[in-house]
Amino acid sequence: MAEPKYQIRAQYTDSTVTVYQAYAPEIGLPAARDGLFPAVWQRDRMTWIKPSFLWMMYRCGWGTKEGQETVLAVEITREGFEWALAHACLSHYERGLHADRAIWKRQLKRAPARVQWDPERDLRLQPYPHRSLQLGLTGEAAHLYADEWIVSVTDITRLSHTIHTHVREGDLGGAQQLLPHERPYPVNDKSLAHLHQ
Repeated sequence: MAEPKYQIRAQYTDSTVTVYQAYAPEIGLPAARDGLFPAVWQRDRMTWIKPSFLWMMYRCGWGTKEGQETVLAVEITREGFEWALAHACLSHYERGLHADRAIWKRQLKRAPARVQWDPERDLRLQPYPHRSLQLGLTGEAAHLYADEWIVSVTDITRLSHTIHTHVREGDLGGAQQLLPHERPYPVNDKSLAHLHQ
């Protein structure tokens, strides 16, 4: 059965959801060591979190791109994640979803979170027809993320490299076995109605 075009898939527990980010070692290593972002991490900039491991691998080149060499799995509260979704605005104007472009611009300017839906990726990082959620946090949301929502931060750079090695060697089965177990996240359609058509 085909995947729904817009659906959040993530690794989650009863109380947490795992999202991914990649940073330069001077941010990523202390964050994993201390379980929180170091002072050099800027709370006043937009930060993007991704519940899709493979989309993160596409974005950071399996942890090889400059400034993204340390891949982090950040476990955050589901309460915080769902607050961000509820307070998010779609990052682009969509006719039929937004009353008009001016109203969308005002919503985007006020929103502490924004959503992009980008093509999900397979193990070879080729696009699927269905979409993966990217959640941008700014202002209040970025502060809440850094200071209240984080439960744990784990450096998964080595895991990323190991999976990539399996893919490069053509062992997709071995790579698949090592992937985080992502499944549809239990958020009702009404909660996402303002984020896609």
